[in-house]
Amino acid sequence: MDDTLPDSVESRRVETDRLTTKVLVSGDPDGTPLCLVHGNVSSSRFWAGLMADLPDDYWVLAPDLRGYGDSETKPVDATRGVQDYTEDLAALFAEVGVEAVALVGWSIGGGIAMQYAIDYPETLTELVLVSTMSPYGFGGTTRDGTPCQPDYAGTGGGLADDEFVERLAEGDVTAEADASPRSVMHAFYVGPDHEFASETADAYVEAMCATAVGDGNYPGDAVPSDNWPGVAPGERGVLNAISPKYFDASGLATIEPQPPVLWVRGDADQIVSDTSFFDAGYLGQIGELPDWPGDDVYPPQPMNDQTRDVLEAYAANGGSYSEETFTDVGHSPHIERPEQFRSVLLEFLGS
Repeated sequence: MDDTLPDSVESRRVETDRLTTKVLVSGDPDGTPLCLVHGNVSSSRFWAGLMADLPDDYWVLAPDLRGYGDSETKPVDATRGVQDYTEDLAALFAEVGVEAVALVGWSIGGGIAMQYAIDYPETLTELVLVSTMSPYGFGGTTRDGTPCQPDYAGTGGGLADDEFVERLAEGDVTAEADASPRSVMHAFYVGPDHEFASETADAYVEAMCATAVGDGNYPGDAVPSDNWPGVAPGERGVLNAISPKYFDASGLATIEPQPPVLWVRGDADQIVSDTSFFDAGYLGQIGELPDWPGDDVYPPQPMNDQTRDVLEAYAANGGSYSEETFTDVGHSPHIERPEQFRSVLLEFLGS
């Protein structure tokens, strides 16, 4: 058990017919179920601070996804998008007796939450998207979800930074290189003004380094492409699962029934934005990827515009959503502004 966890947060292991899942738990088991889904290269540990501050009348579950944290490492079939993850969640809920749940997804977890809403809409009471990836996948699409290249080149496992992947696999917890997990966390997981408490930062970096690395997990495999930038998604692993080749959650707009949706993001997010430093189109535009074919062929992906478009369509179809933008906050509103995030979340759930 992580001895840095708050006293009110417990770590458990839950066996399902799909995998062994490590779950952080807090609150009253007879309370309102609330599930928190973490993002890429992280784990449930990134939710522990929020869990400790939530009222006891919620029963809060924060699982480690397959291949992350202390959950069982099983491969991800990217050709199914993120449905390996949504089916894992459904199995977890069935095992612990949750029939209806408020689901919160952060980053890639937001994509998983959207897909879960499509697959199991009748089980959701509320849907909260935190710094969520676009409903049209990560990278390589124009605003309406049209792929920039026919083979979705520029998305998937081949776009990961090789040095970061190597250091992650080695469990490098130092900050001696720009591509170390600690340096990446400080540079991209939060805004430029955020300062971590040292013990918390250590726990987060250790959680990052518990990510399973390989073709079946993070980042996934890749295939060469004749289209810019020369690499296309393979069929295995995390980054391929969120490639627009396999992931499309725009169907969220037409689900029935329609739980209320809250979208929370930071205006200084460098991972999910209309100018993402992890998007091939934007990297080409600013000269970080050579031979960029230009805006008319491969523009930066307008991630936030795409999310807003789908949520507006959701509202036009009778659903409701609200958007909360945190000023001077990066990719992790729940970590950077915990009191503000808690207040917004509880007000939404209480409404």
